[in-house]
Amino acid sequence: MDRKIDITAPIIPWEGLGGIKLYSHIRELKELVESENTKASIPFGLFLRYDIDEKISLHFNIYNGKLYKITALEKYRGKLFDQIYIGQSIKETLELEPSLIYDDFEEVYESKKGVFIETDPITDNVLWISVFIRELYSDGFGEGLW
Repeated sequence: MDRKIDITAPIIPWEGLGGIKLYSHIRELKELVESENTKASIPFGLFLRYDIDEKISLHFNIYNGKLYKITALEKYRGKLFDQIYIGQSIKETLELEPSLIYDDFEEVYESKKGVFIETDPITDNVLWISVFIRELYSDGFGEGLW
């Protein structure tokens, strides 16, 4: 199956972005993660991360092979909640979505609606938007028990 990233698709918390769904197994996305402009890494030894052509980043649990987080990167053009996008000022973003709270430890804005937003420390613009699974905070998450 030839899978393409739709960089204009909406960013949907708890579901996915770019036409890719959270909880997908790495086998389902094999062609995508093996494509030419992909960089792989293994952060913390428990997860696989694939950055694909500055469009998206896919984060898999190494134990169960499932996608737990997807991040919209620099070239992504879809919007979160039909109004928040990469490059937007964080001031405007917070006016549009007051549920975003800054987490000093993680250094991201987080919403209980299932979203992380990372900003550029110099421009204060939205750098990345991530959606993730509900089980991210559960016991057994790291071991893939979800």
